[in-house]
Amino acid sequence: MPPTAYQPIFELTRGDTVESIHFGALAVVDSSGRLVGSLGDPQVVTYLRSTAKPFQALPFIERGGPAHFGLTQKEIALMCASHSGTDEHVSTVLGIQAKTGVTEADLMCGVHPIFHAPTLEAMRQRGEQPTPNRHNCSGKHTGMLASAVMQGFPKAGYLELQHPIQEEILQAFAEMCNLPRDQVAIGVDGCSAPNFAVPLLNTALAFARLCDPQAGGVAPAARAAACRTITAAMTAFPEMVGGPDSFDTHLMQAARGQIIAKGGAEGYQGLGLLPGALRPGSPALGIAFKISDGDPRGRARSGVALEILRQLGALTPAQMQALSQFGPQVPVLNWRKIEVGQGRPCFQLDGS
Repeated sequence: MPPTAYQPIFELTRGDTVESIHFGALAVVDSSGRLVGSLGDPQVVTYLRSTAKPFQALPFIERGGPAHFGLTQKEIALMCASHSGTDEHVSTVLGIQAKTGVTEADLMCGVHPIFHAPTLEAMRQRGEQPTPNRHNCSGKHTGMLASAVMQGFPKAGYLELQHPIQEEILQAFAEMCNLPRDQVAIGVDGCSAPNFAVPLLNTALAFARLCDPQAGGVAPAARAAACRTITAAMTAFPEMVGGPDSFDTHLMQAARGQIIAKGGAEGYQGLGLLPGALRPGSPALGIAFKISDGDPRGRARSGVALEILRQLGALTPAQMQALSQFGPQVPVLNWRKIEVGQGRPCFQLDGS
């Protein structure tokens, strides 16, 4: 990787002095594949992690899964989610499972602590332990299993790369990225599902195509309809895609149907702007960026995302104000909650 692959993207001050700097790379691409803006090397190859979830749901939806099982937009949104494990999220997962013949025992995602503090406290008071349905990936795994049920494939081994469900997902993702399958690097995600590493530029292209699947006339009718189903579900039910504390949820609520957002672990973020989001007639845009150190304290990603959108003119001042708790500038507080500095973006998009 060249030394300039990642550039300064978000800095933290103490007083008036810059104390630390996060580095990153990003790509902004329209649905024709034109690079609209960048920072660092847009060809940086890195894993999408949970940012891949809308594309992992795509083959099931393209094959008519929602109509086959009578799934709602809310349930489709949860299949694309990194949800926070609230009771509403679990109720929605259970609804999908009841319709599709999947059970919680089928899920191979594992168990982790709940992200939403009030839910965690309520569970503690009830003496309830987390189970796989409270895992942030339970919607994705339920969707994969539902696809297996619909097509008559075995549920056992549904996470294996050779399983037909994972073959379909890889093929669809590669096509959305405009890459041959053998140019998609494969790893194992935190939930044990296969995950993908591709250049940021190609992820951005996939998000642009998700938002405008018929640009250039390249998407078959079923693929275009599935893309529209996903973006409609995510924007109609953003609370399912994340949760009460989720940046993705708050951004999609503020953007009112014009932006989709899906973050991933280790400082990855994907964004899609629907056609007309910038101005009447503007093309769909896809955005992908990576914070090189993984943003371990979660201070940089939302501020960087909002700064990209601000520079593109994608959000109004009122929308930016509504999202101000997430950035672009955020206070640095000490243990007494005294503001001692500031976190702020420190980049300007390079035009192509």
